[in-house]
This record gives sequence, C-alpha cells and structure tokens, in this order.
Amino acid sequence: MARGERRRRGAPADGARTAERAARGGPARREGRGGRPRGAAAGAALAVVVLSLALGLSGCWLLAWHRARRAVTLHSAPPALPPDSSSPAVAPDLFWGTYRPHVYFGMKTRSPQPLLTGLMWAQQGTTPGTPKLRHTCEQGDGVGPYGWEFHDGLSFGRQHIQDGALRLTTEFVKRPGGQHGGNWSWRVTVEPQASGTSALPLVSLFFYVVTDGKEVLVPEVGAKGQLKFISGHTSELGDFRFTLMPPTSPGDTAPKYGSYNVFWSSNPGLPLLTEMVKSRLNNWFQHRPPEASPERYLGLPGSLKWEDRGPSGQGQGQGQFLIQQVTLKVPFSVELVFESGSAQAGGSQALEQLAGSLLTQALESHAEAFRERFEKTFRLKEKGLSPEEQALGQVALSGLLGGIGYFYGQGLVLPDMEVEGSKQKVDPVLFPPVPLFTAVPSRSFFPRGFLWDEGFHQLVIQRWDPRLTREAIGHWLGLLNADGWIGREQVLGDEARARVPSEFLVQRTAHANPPTLLLPIAHMLEGGDPADYAFLRRAFPRLRAWFSWLHQSQAGPVPLSYRWRGRDPALPTLLNPKTLPSGLDDYPRASHPSSTERHLDLRCWVALGARVLMRLAEQLGEAEAAAELGPLAASLEAEESLDELHWAPELGVFADFGNHTKAVQLKPRPPQGLVRVVGRPNPRLQYVDALGYVSLFPFLLRLLDPNSSRLGPLLDVLADSRQLWSPFGLRSLAATSPFYSQRNSEHDPPYWRGAVWLNVNYLALGALHYYGHLKGPYQARAAKLHRELRTNLVSNVRRQYQATGFLWEQYSDQDGRGMGCRPFQGWTSLVLLAMAEDY
Repeated sequence: MARGERRRRGAPADGARTAERAARGGPARREGRGGRPRGAAAGAALAVVVLSLALGLSGCWLLAWHRARRAVTLHSAPPALPPDSSSPAVAPDLFWGTYRPHVYFGMKTRSPQPLLTGLMWAQQGTTPGTPKLRHTCEQGDGVGPYGWEFHDGLSFGRQHIQDGALRLTTEFVKRPGGQHGGNWSWRVTVEPQASGTSALPLVSLFFYVVTDGKEVLVPEVGAKGQLKFISGHTSELGDFRFTLMPPTSPGDTAPKYGSYNVFWSSNPGLPLLTEMVKSRLNNWFQHRPPEASPERYLGLPGSLKWEDRGPSGQGQGQGQFLIQQVTLKVPFSVELVFESGSAQAGGSQALEQLAGSLLTQALESHAEAFRERFEKTFRLKEKGLSPEEQALGQVALSGLLGGIGYFYGQGLVLPDMEVEGSKQKVDPVLFPPVPLFTAVPSRSFFPRGFLWDEGFHQLVIQRWDPRLTREAIGHWLGLLNADGWIGREQVLGDEARARVPSEFLVQRTAHANPPTLLLPIAHMLEGGDPADYAFLRRAFPRLRAWFSWLHQSQAGPVPLSYRWRGRDPALPTLLNPKTLPSGLDDYPRASHPSSTERHLDLRCWVALGARVLMRLAEQLGEAEAAAELGPLAASLEAEESLDELHWAPELGVFADFGNHTKAVQLKPRPPQGLVRVVGRPNPRLQYVDALGYVSLFPFLLRLLDPNSSRLGPLLDVLADSRQLWSPFGLRSLAATSPFYSQRNSEHDPPYWRGAVWLNVNYLALGALHYYGHLKGPYQARAAKLHRELRTNLVSNVRRQYQATGFLWEQYSDQDGRGMGCRPFQGWTSLVLLAMAEDY
C-alpha cells in the first residue's frame, strides 16, 4: 500500500548506485581514463575539452532546471471541475462536512482557510493527574471500537464510540438554506457502556471552534462560565451563530445540571490544539449539582481573557480558538447548533432552531431514508443476506463516507533530475497550494489521500453518490503537474503533516502508483449517466496526460515492458528490496534490483489504462487520441506479447523478470542483527519465482481471452490451498514461497507476503464473475470459484467485525483474524460490493 509511518512510506532512490548517491546528496561517479596532453597541441585539445565540458554541463544544468520547474508547475489543461466547485455558491450542500477524518468528531468547510469545529472529551477522576483527553483518532489510545453506523456523505451521520466504560454517540444533521451552506446541528450522547452501572462517572465534553485567518468570533457569556452563544462572520460564511444547548438526560428535554468552563486564545496551530487544552487543565473546580455531593474536576480557566497575543499583538490574523467545557454526570446529551445568517433570513419567517425534539425527528427521518436508499442501491436484503450482513454493509459504506476529508496545502516534491545517466543534486521543493477532496484509508493511521487506494474507494462511493466520485477524481486530477505526474501520497496542510515523519513527506516525481482511478472511470463509461459523460469530457485531457506520463516514464528495457521506478537499493539489511510505488510494498521482486526488470503488474495497469482511455476517446469523438491509443491497447492486450515478456514456462504462470536468485535469506550476525546472505545459485536474468497476487494480474484486470490457454493454470494456483486459496480469501503470496510470512528486515514484518487483502480479492471476485458469465472452457469453474471465494471472504470479514467492531487493513490467511491498522474503512469497504455482487 506504500502509505505509512510503519514500513512502507519511505521512498528511497532508484536501485542504481548513481541514483543512490544522488539521493544522499553525493556526486554521481564518472569513470574515465587517458593520458595527459602535451605542448601547444595539448593546450588546444584541453581548451576544446574544457569548452565542450562547459557547454555540456550548462546544457545539463539547463535541462535539470527545466525539469525541476516543470515538476512544481501545475498542468495547463482546463480543470476537470467547474471554477469554485467547492464554494457554497456552487455546491452549498457539500460546503460543510465531517471533513476532518483524523478527529473522532468534527466538521469544517471546504475552504483553504476553513472554519473548523470539533469535540474533545475526558473522563474525570478515574486516574491520578490530568485525565485522558480524547480528540484525534489514534491507533493505540485504547478507544474502540468506534465508527459510523450511518453516514450519507452529505447531510447526516450517526457514530458510536466506546471508550472504556463509556459509550458516546455523535450525530449530526444539516439543513439547507441561504447562500452559505445552510445550518447544522450536533447531538453528543454519553452513556455507561453497561446498563445498571451504580457508580456513574463525571465526564467533560469540550466543544471548540477554530478560525484560520482574520475571521471574527464574538463569544457572549452567561452565568457561571456558560456561553450563551458565539457569533461570527467570515467572507465565505457571512454572519453565523453557534449555540450550545443546555444538557439533558438522553431522550429527554428536561435540562440537566452541568458545570461550565471556557477558554479563548489565538489559534496555536491545528496540530497543537490537544496539547494546549491538556496544558490548561490544571485548575480544580467543584461540580455541585442540587441535592448531590460535590465532586472535584479539572477544568479550563474560567474567563474569556484574550490570551497569548503577545506585546506586539502576536496572534492577530492567525485565527482564534474558542472552547467550551461542560462537565456533568453520565448519562446525558448535549447539542450544538450552527445557524447561518443567510439561511435564517432566507424565508418569510424565521426557522425554528434545529434542536430538541425537532432534531430528534430530523435524525430519525434521515436514518430511515438512509436505510431505504441503501437497500434500493445495493439490494442486500433482496439477495437474501442476513440482518448482520446488511448492518456490516451499512457500516462499510458509512465508514468510507465518514472518512472523506478536505485538505489544502503544499506538498514537498523531489524532481527527477536524471540527465544523461546521472542525477543532479537537488533539494525538495514545495508544490503549489492545492485542494484535495478525498476518502482516506484509515482515520487512525492514514488520514490523508493515497492515490492507489482512492480508485478502490470510489468504486464503492460512486454506486452511492456519483457526484462525490466526480468531485474526488476531479480534485485528484487537479494535482497533475506539467509532466502529467500525480504524487502517490498527499500530505497537505498542518494537520496532515503533523502525523507524518519528516523523512517521509517528500514525493518523488520519478515514482508512479497503480492508476486505480481508471477503475471508477471505466464504470462511468458503462453507466450512461449524462453528468458522468460531461465530467469525462472535461477530464479527458488530464486523464490522457496522466496516462501518457505513466506509459512513458515507467517504460521498461524492451518494447511493451514496464518497470516501477523507485525500488529500494539492495541494502544488506533487506531480504528483498521493496517496491513501494507498486502499492504492493514488500511483495517479492527480483532479488537484485536493476534496469533490466520487467514488472508484470505494471504492464497490466498500463494495458488497462490504454483500453479505458481508448474507449473514452472513441465515445468522446477524440479521433486523434483514439488513433494513438488504439494500437497501443491492442499491442498490450495481445497474448503473444504478454507471453513473450512474462510467461514463465518453468513456473507455469506469469511472472516478473529480472536479475534474481532464490538463494537469499536473513541471518543473525551480531552486532549488526539480521543481515541478508546471498548463496548459490548466483543471481541471473530469469523469471522471478514469487507466485502470488502479481502472478494473477492478467486475470485480475480481465486482459485474457475467455478461451486463453493461460486462464486454466491461473485458476489452478488460485484454487490450490497450498498456493493462494485460504478459507478466508486469497492470500497475497503462495504458502509454498520461500518468502511466505518472512520479515523483510529485523524491524519490518511481512506485509504483502501471505495476508489476505480485500482490494485484490475484490478484483479476483470481479474477474471470476466476468469469466463465469462468458462462454469458454473455464466458465463453470470460474463461476464455482466465485461463489466459494465470495462466501469465504464475506463470512470472515463479518466474523471479525462482530468479534472486534472493526474493519481491518488485512486478514490472516491462517486463522482469519484482523491485522494491521484499524479501523480500516478504505478499500476493505469493498466487502459491501462483494456482498452485492457488484463488480
């Protein structure tokens, strides 16, 4: 997946020695020899050499400078989305949203300088010292399970969060109106996890508002530190007001006693909000409900002193941070209401505040509408799936939609500076400021955009709301640089950057990623939606530029071959140098990286791209593009060419090709630890014996004719329990492989070396379904395998969800348990399409 702080996000230089030195800042080595010239002739010769060298160096420098400039220049093609497509004037219903996936609950506007809201909470008095403050989703904070029960991607959501003995339910609903995105309301309910609990804890909720510029917030405080409301004004939102309603018992309207604290300061920077609140929770207060014993709690300073501006007004223009703490006994509910001035003034009479029973009615109405729309869209009940499986499908969709984020900022880019076989030394440079509207793989571990994940995300989302998919793909295509490159990981804005180690922030313009956005594009081509067609017409120049860059920049050593740039160098600590740009990270490739490699999966992705772009060009009447793409698509899909470059007779399957030996292993060598030892036979140019997901790619992407003689052997290894078949789905690497379940280094456990991954299993299900409906010698077998694989895969994901409350990044091929990070409601949400048999 090539995405994270764990083991896959660093992108070292290409495997060549020259590139390795260049990446480390060292000079490229140039070898040469010759005698020293003598006399006048020697002087003339030397002058010619110096002049030629100077001209050559200046030419190299100019070319390098030109490449560096293009690397951080946005593509000149017209945008795929209309101007100001994220503004409240163009898309008012999408302007506000839960676009902060890394926090447990929060909302923001789709704006470069957004207004942000969020929730923190803490259970008082359970541990000595400062209570645990919950805010951002963390992998190891002990919270969970958590996730969205319902989320429609637009105007409504309901989430449940388990935190020890507490169960929180966060809900929101939006009400359209006016010119600035309308109104919305939250309800946060806190209850004991177990019924009949005698000792009810004291809990503090912290509701906050953050501005990111010169916007105005004006708090109106009432008695005992309670804010009556917060009024404000921004250029995008006009006038607005926040109101924190009095707490009540759940399901009741009678007010419940709460203690209040408030804090107001300049915005310290979004990544520092949690620490600022923690540092201010250093004063003891008394919670004194009527007819009950008082209890101590840690609270924020109880005044609205405008702090931290400094003697010269430091903090002016950097935004404001205003937070209200409300503390009371569980169980309770608290509501926060946002009202837009233009929405309130838009009708003939003032709108009733969306709170209390009116909010309850709106939430229930939206929940029922969600259920009805879900069944109409996916027909799980109609297909006979159980109530538990239907609930799993709703959670899979809702978690994916609830993980959509809006990001804005500048990424770091390292231009490809290889000129005439050497690399010029260059420092990373800032990409222009860009927005990105995208789903994320994991709210806790990967809360940002990943290119190859997003295509799989949008396969699910477009079935539910095609407009959201057009918005997301349009934003990704907006990241195109002048050469047609898109960075595979997008770290945009302070909040995203704060969660990524600095050494992993840089994206390299030589490195590609699987072009999975073509999968939802292909679905658009088949759907006949006029809005999709209009979008594809606008997007075509950018799609073509992106594909052209991939086809040209990743070209391999012989025609119609391709090679992922960016493999790790052959370091002595690595069992098999990783190929992060492929998305399959530690999947075994040639043991000794070289420019002679031919990567099967990349060729198949390029073949898919040529096919999709050719069909799109034909539908759009782009004759010149169709004429160019047609021969390439035909050549890449020709089985003779595929066989010539990638069929390994000695292995009986398709395979990578490169400088390879199986005689590699990690052995302990004190004090270095585990080091790679290469035995005999020595590496040589040959097909790579690494049976697994890569071997299946011509089948996975449906590039084989249903009568192909190669289809049978692929179905054989797919169905063999000694190879790829497991009771829980297809394993990523054959159980008979010497790399199966082997760690790649002392600190790098196996990743794509046996575990079951939903995205590739979904591709396999789609391929089995496809070949199972086409006449051919393997039709019946493909149909049977489809039924069995679907049952295994769905049953295991359901069992693990019921046992843990999470969808997981990957699943064990040994016992089916969830592994990796969680919640992982990115491409694991494809389980919904598997249940719906929608490929």
